[in-house]
Amino acid sequence: MERLTLTTGRRGPNNDIDTGQNANGLGGRGRRQGSAQGDRARERGGRRRAQSRGSSQGEREETDRGGEGMRGRGIRGRAEAGRGGQRGAGIGGRLETGERGRGRGRGGGGAAGRWGERDAQRGDRQRGGGGGNEGEVRMRAQRGRNREPSAAEREGARLWMADMGARRGGHSVDRREGRRGERQDFAREGQQGNGRRSDSVGTGRAPQSRGLGYKKLEELAEKDPPVVAITLSSNPALQTILKETKMRQDLVELLSLVLSKAFKSRADRGTLQHLGGIMKDSGFFCTALPHYLVGMVSEFNAVRRARYSQHLENILVIVSEVLNIFPVSSIKTVSMLLTLLQASINSLRASGEEIKPQTEETIENLQGIIQHLQERSREGTLRSDRDTYALLPTGGENPGEEEQDFRSIPIYPTIEEFQQDHKPFLRPNLTSKRYTNTHIYLDTHFRLLREDFVRPLREGIHQLLQNQMDMGRTDRPLRTKRFDDIRVYFDTQLIVPKCTKTGIGYIVQFDVQPLQFVCWENSKRLIFGSLVCLSCNNFESFLFATVSDRDPKDLKKGQVQITFTEESRFQLARIEKDQLFVMVETTAYFEAYRYVLEGLQEQREDDMPFQRYIVECSTDVRPPAYLDRKDTYDLSSVADPDFKDSMLPFHSLKAEAWPRMEKLGLDESQMKAFQLALTKELAIIQGPPGTGKTYVGLKIAQALLTNQDLWRDELGTAPMLVVCYTNHALDQFLEGIHEFLPKGIVRIGGRSNSEILKQFNLRELTQSHNFRRTLPPHLRTAYNEIYKQLCQEERELQQQSVKLECSLKGVIRENFLQKFISHRHWDSLRQCPAQDEFETWNEKRSGLMMEWLGLGSTVFLKRETENGNGNEATEEAMEVEEEDLIEIAEEADLIQAERIIEDNFDPRGGGDGRKKEDMEEAVRAVEELMLAMNLDKADIQAEQKEEEWTIQQSQKKKMKKKIRRELGKTSTMTEEEEDFILDVWTLSLQDRWKLYRLWVSRYRVELRTKSLTSEQEYQNAVNRLADVKRHENLCLLRKATVIGMTTTGAAKFRTTLQQVRPRLVIVEEAAEVLEAHTITTLSQACEHLILIGDHQQLRPSATVFELAKNFNLEMSMFERLVKMGLPFVRLNYQHRMRPEIARLLTPHIYSELENHPSVLDYENIKGINTNLFFVEHNHPEEEIKDGRSHQNRHEAKFVVALCRYLLFQEYRREQITILTTYTGQLHCLRKLMPAKEFSGVKVHVVDKYQGEENDIVLLSLVRSNPQGKVGFLNIPNRVCVALSRAKKALYCIGNSGMLSQVKLWSNIFHTMRENNQVGKALTLCCQNHPERQVKASSVEDFNQAPEGGCTLPCEFRLACGHVCARVCHPYDPEHKEYKCVKKCQKILCDQGHRCTLLCYKACPKQCPVKVEKIIPQCQHTQMVPCYQDPETFVCQKPCQKLLPCGHPCDLVCGEPCYSKCKVKVTLKLKCGHSQQDACFYKTHTEQPECRTPCEHQLKCSHACRGTCGKCYQGRFHFPCSHQCERLLICSHKCSKPCTKNCPPCQRPCENCCVHSKCMNQCGQPCAPCIEPCAWSCPHQRCSKLCHEPCDRLPCTEPCAKILKCGHPCIGLCGDKCPSKCRICDYDEVTEIFFGTEDEPEARFIQLEDCRHIIEYTAMDTYMGMDDNNQANEGEQVAIKLKECPKCRTPIRKNLRYGSHINRSLAEIEKVKEKINGLQPDIEERRETLKNQWKENLSIHKMHHQEEYMHINVRLGKPYLTAHDLWVLENKMNYLIRVAKLLKIEQENMSFMHGYRFKKHVAEFVSWLKTYHQNFTDQQVFDLQRELGRLTLLAELNARCNLADERGQTDKIQSEAQQMRDILEMPGQFTEQAQRRVKEAMEELDKKLPLTGLGISEEERKMIVSAMKMPPGHWYKCPNGHVYLITECGGAMVSRRCPDCSATIGGERHRLDSSNRVATEMDGAQHPAWSEAYNHPNVGRFNL
Repeated sequence: MERLTLTTGRRGPNNDIDTGQNANGLGGRGRRQGSAQGDRARERGGRRRAQSRGSSQGEREETDRGGEGMRGRGIRGRAEAGRGGQRGAGIGGRLETGERGRGRGRGGGGAAGRWGERDAQRGDRQRGGGGGNEGEVRMRAQRGRNREPSAAEREGARLWMADMGARRGGHSVDRREGRRGERQDFAREGQQGNGRRSDSVGTGRAPQSRGLGYKKLEELAEKDPPVVAITLSSNPALQTILKETKMRQDLVELLSLVLSKAFKSRADRGTLQHLGGIMKDSGFFCTALPHYLVGMVSEFNAVRRARYSQHLENILVIVSEVLNIFPVSSIKTVSMLLTLLQASINSLRASGEEIKPQTEETIENLQGIIQHLQERSREGTLRSDRDTYALLPTGGENPGEEEQDFRSIPIYPTIEEFQQDHKPFLRPNLTSKRYTNTHIYLDTHFRLLREDFVRPLREGIHQLLQNQMDMGRTDRPLRTKRFDDIRVYFDTQLIVPKCTKTGIGYIVQFDVQPLQFVCWENSKRLIFGSLVCLSCNNFESFLFATVSDRDPKDLKKGQVQITFTEESRFQLARIEKDQLFVMVETTAYFEAYRYVLEGLQEQREDDMPFQRYIVECSTDVRPPAYLDRKDTYDLSSVADPDFKDSMLPFHSLKAEAWPRMEKLGLDESQMKAFQLALTKELAIIQGPPGTGKTYVGLKIAQALLTNQDLWRDELGTAPMLVVCYTNHALDQFLEGIHEFLPKGIVRIGGRSNSEILKQFNLRELTQSHNFRRTLPPHLRTAYNEIYKQLCQEERELQQQSVKLECSLKGVIRENFLQKFISHRHWDSLRQCPAQDEFETWNEKRSGLMMEWLGLGSTVFLKRETENGNGNEATEEAMEVEEEDLIEIAEEADLIQAERIIEDNFDPRGGGDGRKKEDMEEAVRAVEELMLAMNLDKADIQAEQKEEEWTIQQSQKKKMKKKIRRELGKTSTMTEEEEDFILDVWTLSLQDRWKLYRLWVSRYRVELRTKSLTSEQEYQNAVNRLADVKRHENLCLLRKATVIGMTTTGAAKFRTTLQQVRPRLVIVEEAAEVLEAHTITTLSQACEHLILIGDHQQLRPSATVFELAKNFNLEMSMFERLVKMGLPFVRLNYQHRMRPEIARLLTPHIYSELENHPSVLDYENIKGINTNLFFVEHNHPEEEIKDGRSHQNRHEAKFVVALCRYLLFQEYRREQITILTTYTGQLHCLRKLMPAKEFSGVKVHVVDKYQGEENDIVLLSLVRSNPQGKVGFLNIPNRVCVALSRAKKALYCIGNSGMLSQVKLWSNIFHTMRENNQVGKALTLCCQNHPERQVKASSVEDFNQAPEGGCTLPCEFRLACGHVCARVCHPYDPEHKEYKCVKKCQKILCDQGHRCTLLCYKACPKQCPVKVEKIIPQCQHTQMVPCYQDPETFVCQKPCQKLLPCGHPCDLVCGEPCYSKCKVKVTLKLKCGHSQQDACFYKTHTEQPECRTPCEHQLKCSHACRGTCGKCYQGRFHFPCSHQCERLLICSHKCSKPCTKNCPPCQRPCENCCVHSKCMNQCGQPCAPCIEPCAWSCPHQRCSKLCHEPCDRLPCTEPCAKILKCGHPCIGLCGDKCPSKCRICDYDEVTEIFFGTEDEPEARFIQLEDCRHIIEYTAMDTYMGMDDNNQANEGEQVAIKLKECPKCRTPIRKNLRYGSHINRSLAEIEKVKEKINGLQPDIEERRETLKNQWKENLSIHKMHHQEEYMHINVRLGKPYLTAHDLWVLENKMNYLIRVAKLLKIEQENMSFMHGYRFKKHVAEFVSWLKTYHQNFTDQQVFDLQRELGRLTLLAELNARCNLADERGQTDKIQSEAQQMRDILEMPGQFTEQAQRRVKEAMEELDKKLPLTGLGISEEERKMIVSAMKMPPGHWYKCPNGHVYLITECGGAMVSRRCPDCSATIGGERHRLDSSNRVATEMDGAQHPAWSEAYNHPNVGRFNL
């Protein structure tokens, strides 16, 4: 069992394969179990049809793909229609389904959505077997193959498939395989004319498919496991084969062999998970395999029986892996298979067959695992298939933990570790003695390394939880608290899923407010690879993720990208969308830990190389094993050029045979190191600073590479591996190798700065066309297949993620949120009172949401104008200043650069081959569509009108800042609060934003839900593609000669390295690498290890200080082996530092270090009298708020001033480096260094400068404090690095008094004092005046050398004649670069004007001096530039002209006058009122809105609170806002304004019981609770249902319980204990109310609704008062709930008084029913209205009327009252009347009249649409009056149009105008006006008969009566001549009009298009024979 548990580590990051039940997908060529011949006949028919559409095989395949799409999302894949026999239809054919069997198809793929139509072959059918046909599905295949489905179509297909999947009871294991991979053609391989059998699967035939027939499986059985695994997983046919439930024995055995081989591919995690996912629910695994095992028992064939043993082993491999990958979902099937396996083994053993012991042991182990899983399931600790630790034994309270195999310890921390005081067992790293054995060695390093990243997280979370408890679980104080081991981020929320190269990442948003002090560019927070832990339930459960991308700009906004671990991704799918988390970060680079820990667990003891030295610490180092075969070296390539020719090959193992060191160009120590490296299998070389360890390392590498025949294998596939700690060191080393090895290098690491090595980067090499051409076919095929799936999923995901991303970039337009806004609020939102509440009828106001949120320009500017813009100006200045500072290598960037590995991924420039620019353009397009304001746009602009103020830049910034702040908040309005809102415009701005965030959160939840499936599929594809790429890398690396890696790259590519098997490994910077990292770099094949480094410089760094100090974790393998006495060589000659600097290291750090002659001849530093100096001071340091860093402003200022001084001495910027020991000081320095002055100067922390050097180094040591804490300045390694970087000069500044307490520093200061190199001040010397010196101890002292010299004047005469104005300066002695800044004396023009510029600037060509000139146009005198013609000058004097209105123009004289005068004048409006407004309205047709109060008495008797303008001059009054506040039946107050009959209460219902709560609105009926009544006590209990009156009396026994305070309860038995105590709360309890409260034995009831405590006898009496008694006394009793006697809160929830409450509620329900109407009546009325709606829709063509269409939506709402239906009915009736009016406008009005009429109608419709429209008495009156006016206006316009057609306009003009004046006059249309218009209309009819027939009305009636024809038989020709068609009234023949010869009549009941119905004859609207004739056909204008 234990061995099996080891494989759990192989499960990779893919968690999304197991998505459900495996579906049987045979596609168009479906099979059922039955006759083979029938199948073959149908297949042949299908192939013939396919061939008819294309001769080539490719065309046939395309045809098969035509209708793909029914599975999953429906892009491609065969149609599948359910398990009951429905399968994809044939090409255009019919699918007939049967009761059983799978559907059978003869055509290609069937379509499955609303697209994919191809020309049908009508006769094709698919018939289901066995049983009658139950249904048909007709499908047409796609006409155009290249047509892409639209988003709507895709969505339709998705919905269709979701439905089909539900009916199937499950879905495909891998949806994408299902929808793409079902193009299989089982019979193709067996039916190619050679007479091979083609039996059906049902009869035992091997299922065959394109690329996976029996023969192909046999071929695969001979391949290596990785080839088998990748081939199978990428072949869509596999799924089809495995779903078969009946197979031939030999096929089962062959499949078992192939699959078991695939599962032995140990490294391909994603691929194996994909295979396991297909396998676990397949027909093969669940049915065919058990049948096969059952058959073993009865097998009689001895030969076959003998082979069963091997087949059982294969089956066991499959079973083990499936259980390993899916321990939860596969447990039942595996358990069954194990039972059958055991039975088969017993049977075989009984028959004499030999069973291998390993087989039985494996079964026993598996049974143990099954038992373990079942126990965990019973305990409830078995979470899911992605539970990484499902197969691990539980450890209990970790007794005997030291005995636990470290391989069974999970790498990720477990919940148990966080929830208890967990102290893991640890062993120290042994540094003074050998390890007992290799297992103990690996165990030690595993536990230490794991504890190094787990402990900070564990202890930090403990501290966080403890603080929460201490602070009463309020997290507000925690937000600003600092924790020792972790960083905490509150209100973390997943924002957008992102497609990354490693899978799905998520942008998360956290609360950045407490982190305003963080400098994100420099901060180590949230660096790539850091581990974060997210929890939403106080760490009772949590998710793990790593930071996968960071951008300081995003971090400032609180955003970072993370990638979840496998199990966490799976858990995340089950967590509520938009859930808030607490995110905890630990600084450890987790990826490196993970790879190394996995490597340690997978390292077998026997396979570990160099155990003799690493574990046993033997000092007898042997030669490399390969030298035993041949040891002859040829070193001519590395020899000194003078000795190349004389260098002969020699035997390297003979010391006397070696050439002299001079011949090799090496010094003595270098020669020893060189010889050691080539002759010992483990060589250790120590290189102190400047001794040339890289030089020696390259010599060694060159010697080995020019003698490859010694150490490479026969195939030449064992490369050399070079490992370096940093990218920089790796680049240096590989560049050195490239000089003698131009080809064969592969570099793996972070981004390289080397142009030389660019061509050797892994990414570059794997992208080359030549390389890809050489890849094995199975990899190319797999890559293409998986890549297609990846691209498709990325496209799907981006559709949602782009919207998710945009939803946080600004304010979303309201139409995108409409679905998530209640209908009531949507109507309310669209009625914007800020503009004109009733003028939004025909506008699409893109700024409506902006206005509502207070961001419209008018509102925002008026609110913000007073605040000024001083702050913004300051911010801008600061921004500019920030941009001007020098660029420095941020520590965060440096760390990140080492962590990110550029590997072989994304070879086609993006997930979909799509350029980043295209994606950005797509995002911009969506932003443009979605956002009313985009915060990412540089130029945001609020919605404005022409005459409103212009929004300024400062105001834009304020607006942006406000929106960002509001969008960043997490608080939203609750749904309960939302329900209370009636008018969204009445909310405060704060509540509007809360409501807006609620809408957005709903929108985002929907988008996240849609993207979930695509996320899982994308991750699946990425994991599988990663396996393919790893094999591609393997192909490349095996051919390489040298592989260069960083330690991070080596950890990540550990698995690949084990397969590449490098024989020779060189580790540079080996002393900086943790031992565990070095171990996992080595493979079993390694025969030669060379470690180069210096343990006396920087050491490895551990996260936990205690582990470094007490457990020796920070000791590298290099240092440990040196301490253990293994042979090593130290290089002794330094080539870098001048001798006085080198003296600081020797003997204080290195016992001996010789100076090379080259360092003795350095020149002295200019301007300073010493080359080495330590400036002493005692200025205190400051602590940085973020992190544990420090800064010292005094030192920073001094160092920057000294740097500036050295630059004045003409040193190049590149020659100077400023080093500091803390990152806090780094940024303090940066703020003092403008880029224009210091760009090029290197500024670094010491730790990041190892291996570097420069001419001059300025060192700031920072630490200076009263406590004497020197920090890591007491670590010799770091001091060594700091003091050894300078070549020519080193200047240090620090607190020497404090540092002297450290022995090392004390010794160094002693050496420096001997040479006068320590002091309070540094002596500066002027180069021009050597006698003048300055003692510089602070930054102010440098003012005495302002230009780097002294304070004497320069006095150099310049070429222009002026004298140099500077003080003494050593730079630019000839003044070639000097710019004279004195005033220029040159004359520019004839007037004698001198140049106004400075001397060094070029003089202008035209004289700019301003002189007085007269402007010809206006004769004003102006100051005009000398060169300018006054005619072209714009006069700046105020304009004196008067505008046409008589007011003066307010522009300048030279500009044209503005036409709109804005002077306020008194205007007389059309309504008759006067008001002050802009003058220009006098001449405009448009008038301002009248602001005069209306004050009309409304029908409700209240005064109207609107204005004349808002009430449309009294035509439609502003709704009455008088508050009703009547008490409703539910005890709430009516919240509607001024209603005659109060509508049902819309607040949330508050009725509840102990079982549940009513979730309806208060006015809706409550369903009675039918749970048993919960009222019981030891003395009695109620037997009724909860809603019924109780059948027991209240108990009066005292309660026997004791309160928390220790005193007895004051309540009664069976009731809830009151929260107050008679003793502790004496005053409150005994407060007199009823008079019995202060009695000693008084007992109390606590009301649950209001928490008041009342004495029970009084309360019982109060509750028992009979309302009928009061009624009998003549009082009216209101039906309502009893109320608390103290506060009047209704009593709804109380067991004691449940009977009273239930009786009241029952009565209330009856009243509700009466108010709302009986539900059956309502439903009947609803259906009637729906039918009316449909009828009117077609009759009146209402499709374009938005409000009418919305009525149908409202009618479909789940709960409507009778009042609601009445409102909808009224609205519908009015809209139909409007439609009739518009029809008259269309048919009977002139364009001009029609245009104006439509505006009136639109205004009327807007009144109907307003949210306040409840058809009150006043509203109905107003609507009726207006409708009457519109009706008469329509008739008038129609008559005018008729008169115009007849040429009789003059005849009626005066009468028509009089009527029009009455109809269009302002104010309400009175009954008197209506009578006048009707009378005038009748007079008009006499003058102009409506018929237009030239006859009188009496004559018309006589003719119609005489003909005795029903309406619809009269017609007229194009010229208006009337004729009659008898019989049915339908035109059957064409003739000529006798009056004008125009065509009349028609044919086949079709009237000629130029003819029309003569409505004027009989009023008919439609021909008698038409369908429309059934509708109302008669009426004057059909009103």
